[in-house]
Amino acid sequence: MKKEVERDQSHVSPAAGRCSDKSGAGLPRPIRPGRGGMVNREIATPERMNAFSDGVFAVIITVLVLELHPPREASLAAFLELWPTAISYVISYLFIAIVWVNHHHLLRFPDAATQRLIWGNFAHLFAVSLIPFATAWVATTRLSAAAVAFYAGDFFLVNATYLLLCLEAVDRSAPHKVERKVRSMMRMRSLATLAVFAAAGIVALRYPIVGLALICLCLFVYLSPARMIGASDESG
Repeated sequence: MKKEVERDQSHVSPAAGRCSDKSGAGLPRPIRPGRGGMVNREIATPERMNAFSDGVFAVIITVLVLELHPPREASLAAFLELWPTAISYVISYLFIAIVWVNHHHLLRFPDAATQRLIWGNFAHLFAVSLIPFATAWVATTRLSAAAVAFYAGDFFLVNATYLLLCLEAVDRSAPHKVERKVRSMMRMRSLATLAVFAAAGIVALRYPIVGLALICLCLFVYLSPARMIGASDESG
């Protein structure tokens, strides 16, 4: 019996503490140090961040819909009185849809979710999450000057955080996937719409309808992100 135990233990690697055959297939693979002696870790992909963002957008749209209330009376006149709510809801819903399309298209470029990209995405989602609040204020005050100015200011913040997200997702993370000329056009487009949103906020303090019209004008610029960056997309 003792000889059989010794024969079985002859195949045990004292260093690994596990059974192995002659080829050494059972031995653990050596860990190769990376740069600076640190162990290489698995690169975090932006897929989880994109999935989280989709959930946030879904919640924002749900909150936006919950702000819709039916007329108090069963008459056409009561229904027509809700025109500020209808206008602000349509604009906000369209804007959120455009933001989601651009956001989804943008996150196809980076190969890794860096810390700057993650926090930039959180800042962008924070700005988008204020849209239902701004929409409700515009609707309840029937397009008051302060409400429309805040509305334009929130759109300005959404666009500013999107510009920062572009700088991290494309310029820093994947410059080889988008041509330099196209990246310059992206920045010019964002800066131009920032200027229009800022002008809309200022004009809305005196002429709310004109400020709202300037906001709608900016929305058409972002309808098709593929026109700006789709031609150079190598990610499929």
